[in-house]
Amino acid sequence: MNGRRPLKRAAGAGAVVTLLLAALTSCGGAAQDKAPSITAPEVFYLRPVGDKSGPHDKDPFHFSAADGKVRTGGRGPVDHTLTVDVLPGAQSAVVLRKGGNCTGSSTHMTCEVRSEYDSRSDGGVSLVAAKGSKPGDAGDVRYTYADRSGKKVTARTKAVVGEPVVEVLTAKAVSGVRPGVELSRSIVVRNAGEVPVRGLGLAIGLEQMEFEERYANCRYPGFYKGHIAVCEFPDLRIAPGQTVTLRPALRLRTSKTRMYASFNSEARALDMGPGYAGVMASGDHGDGPALRPEVTAAENGTYAKGGGWTNVVLDTHADYSVSDVNLYGAPGTKRTFELTVRNNGPANAGATEKLVFSPPLGMEMVKQPMQEYDEDAYEPYCENGAFTYTCDIKALEPGKTQTFTFTMRLGDPGEGTLTLQDKGPAHDGHDGYVGDRDPEPGNDKAVIRVRPEQ
Repeated sequence: MNGRRPLKRAAGAGAVVTLLLAALTSCGGAAQDKAPSITAPEVFYLRPVGDKSGPHDKDPFHFSAADGKVRTGGRGPVDHTLTVDVLPGAQSAVVLRKGGNCTGSSTHMTCEVRSEYDSRSDGGVSLVAAKGSKPGDAGDVRYTYADRSGKKVTARTKAVVGEPVVEVLTAKAVSGVRPGVELSRSIVVRNAGEVPVRGLGLAIGLEQMEFEERYANCRYPGFYKGHIAVCEFPDLRIAPGQTVTLRPALRLRTSKTRMYASFNSEARALDMGPGYAGVMASGDHGDGPALRPEVTAAENGTYAKGGGWTNVVLDTHADYSVSDVNLYGAPGTKRTFELTVRNNGPANAGATEKLVFSPPLGMEMVKQPMQEYDEDAYEPYCENGAFTYTCDIKALEPGKTQTFTFTMRLGDPGEGTLTLQDKGPAHDGHDGYVGDRDPEPGNDKAVIRVRPEQ
């Protein structure tokens, strides 16, 4: 999902607050002015003073303002004032940190800003925990956006000291799984933070697997062809240190022909910001049972902040083979020939192999396989070093081949080699990587011969 698939927070919990003035209208089909607005998080969690831990995917503090006027050529002049105030009673929890074109104190800042302002690009005030504050302390911060005429619009953010830190029980790899069988996996989450999780969002992503069961309270966006489930539990509360298991366990169907698969479980507190909102815009609910959270005892294992991927290694193999090539002709003769790699199955091991082509001595390159790296721009497909050509082999379904076409000028009679080699686990970082487990290593090597004209 880093990488990674989106979650959407619950409506109302952490939703963006937008307060509008009376709308401006215009006639005809021209673009219309809109009301001035401020967009700010309803709730924002602060790390305790001196503590840099917390969620790995937290959305940075961000707010924006706009006067709503239609204009061309930029974001307007610096003719608006943005005021940020820590409201009475909140000073012991939150203070302001200055940035951008702002002046003032730790509880009151004034910024001269453009008609369209965004704290990400323009800089500005940020919120930090006050000295002496403790987890659970909270208070309101108010934003006031005004034009030169004095028209104002306001919004508020509740700042909370401490954060909910959602962690998901993960495993780097699962091996020994038979192809085509059902794999059952439970989703276990815990709150490693200082304050309660208020609403949980969950995204489950599959690669080379399918959902055997689709849950009634999860959406399955069609854009991802049913390989992502997005679920929300807006009423769930997880206390600091508490563990929750979602039941029933996931039922996943493994591929009959793929050797490697993976699944991802990502979770976050729904009021931690918009996060991955995109995929909730579409997708039907499943027709199976609903996933239900249940408070359970803590389980041993590795918990990852926000979740992560688990690789699945299926108990199968792929037999790749390469064949001999014979070339006939006198020295200096040009010959075009094909080097063909075949996957004899029974599985597709992915792009795990490479072909190393060492031509006979005296052969000269005339033309080699090329690939387009930009529009109408090409480069050699195979890497060339010390007169050896190393060609990546794509993922091949059982029974499929990949062919590399070369044109070379022959030298004296002689022999070269064709060798299939494993790329090694570093090529994709797949935990549990075991290559193609080729049971017939004898056909991983072949000879390319140059012989006199017959």
